[in-house]
Amino acid sequence: MNENREQIEANLRLHVDRLAGLIGPRTLQKPKTILATIGYLEAQWHEMGYHVERETYDAMGDEATNLIVQKKGGTRANQIVLLGAHYDTVFSTPGADDNASAVAVLLEVSRLLREHSGKRTARYVSFACEEPPYFNVDSMGSQHHARESRVRGDDIVGMLCLEMVGYYQLTQGSQLVPDAIPKMLHRFFPRRGNFLAAVGNLRSWNLCWKFRRGFRRGTRRLPLFSIVLPEKINEIRLSDNSSFWDQGYPALMLTDTSFLRNPHYHRSTDTPETLDYPRMTEVTLGVAAAMKKLLR
Repeated sequence: MNENREQIEANLRLHVDRLAGLIGPRTLQKPKTILATIGYLEAQWHEMGYHVERETYDAMGDEATNLIVQKKGGTRANQIVLLGAHYDTVFSTPGADDNASAVAVLLEVSRLLREHSGKRTARYVSFACEEPPYFNVDSMGSQHHARESRVRGDDIVGMLCLEMVGYYQLTQGSQLVPDAIPKMLHRFFPRRGNFLAAVGNLRSWNLCWKFRRGFRRGTRRLPLFSIVLPEKINEIRLSDNSSFWDQGYPALMLTDTSFLRNPHYHRSTDTPETLDYPRMTEVTLGVAAAMKKLLR
């Protein structure tokens, strides 16, 4: 990973501009936007030298498609570390932060690690249908992939879910705390939205600890707030990580905390110019370093 930050940042800007600027809202109700998104992601991964697998399934009567690429591991190739991000949006938004930012980081991490040979297998997945009306039902792309992985007996030792990773605020009070967190504990949570959060359920504590150590090897410029919480804190179940928890896999959500920070969440104002690309670059470097540690 010798590439400079300027090149990574330029690539991130390009990905977000193509997805949220050129294509815009990405939903099965607008099939051309999904075809354009799939075409863009496949072209990027093909250019990196990856073979792209299409995982199609029925989503409430429509065909949905997850995109999968893998870098086979060595002595522990049967063990899989999965990095994923959903590419769809709700109808009302171009989805720069939600979730073009995460797809952009997914692409860049897979590019940085395309020649890295770990003991474990790296799997990169861009999921369909995370947003309503598919959220929290069997039609989610991540639900389908996690279920199929369990049926196959895939040994996913860690799943990292990229969910909105591009919006940052430096002012005190710009970061909210989930309502379900008791007031007495609020003082332990950041109140400035300048960090990336890595959030797991209680069973994912070991993955969280290893991720934090790896992330810090990639960057010291971006604060990381890592925590495991009980799943009764509903805010931690609002993305694709929950699909893997449901199948018994350890998983983390990597996020700028969404509506707890970003006022453009699910709005038409979630546009490319609202994102902080230098900090997204640090996310990329940190996640790539964490992946390298987890692939050992």
